[in-house]
Amino acid sequence: MAKKLDQGMVMTALDYGYDWAVNGLPGLETAEELANDYLQLTGPIKNKAQSFVRWQVAKASTSGFITGLGGFITLPVTIPLNIASVLYVQIRMIAAIAYMGKHDVRSDYVKTLVYMCLCGNAMIDIAKGVGINVGSKLTVSAINKITGATLTKINQAVGFRLLTKFGQTGAVNLGKAVPLLGGIIGGAVDGVTTKIIGKVAIKTFL
Repeated sequence: MAKKLDQGMVMTALDYGYDWAVNGLPGLETAEELANDYLQLTGPIKNKAQSFVRWQVAKASTSGFITGLGGFITLPVTIPLNIASVLYVQIRMIAAIAYMGKHDVRSDYVKTLVYMCLCGNAMIDIAKGVGINVGSKLTVSAINKITGATLTKINQAVGFRLLTKFGQTGAVNLGKAVPLLGGIIGGAVDGVTTKIIGKVAIKTFL
């Protein structure tokens, strides 16, 4: 019997996903390598980032479909494969955008901000929930002023928020019963959420 998904498992998946995004996996580009590919394009940095996000949305949609049918990425924790793979794609996308904005993706502060972007428009609520005074936008400079203990609280809040989100989407459970249908629904949900996350990441890091 599969172990029920919990907050600790989500955080482990996030940490592994971030490590893979920054340091690479065999045969896959790192966030920095992806960013450098798009930085070679002509035009404003925001346009380059938007082009990059469009490509990642397509990748997340396909990834959701593939993992609805079979394995893609395995973790040392029991977590649905479609969640693990899409988290990796989304984390790498956000980290690449952070790198485009000339931020240090190996900084704990940037890492936390990347995690917050995974929550989309809810990241402001998370910041306010741990006592950070923000308006309509959260920046790296604002995060850099907080303590390590607050970073930990933010990460925990992100883990809880994502756990709640995963529990609300029926794609994972549906995929067990009807694999093909589950893959189609999973891909559609992943594409929409990745698009939202991409917009939030551009607003945050650029």
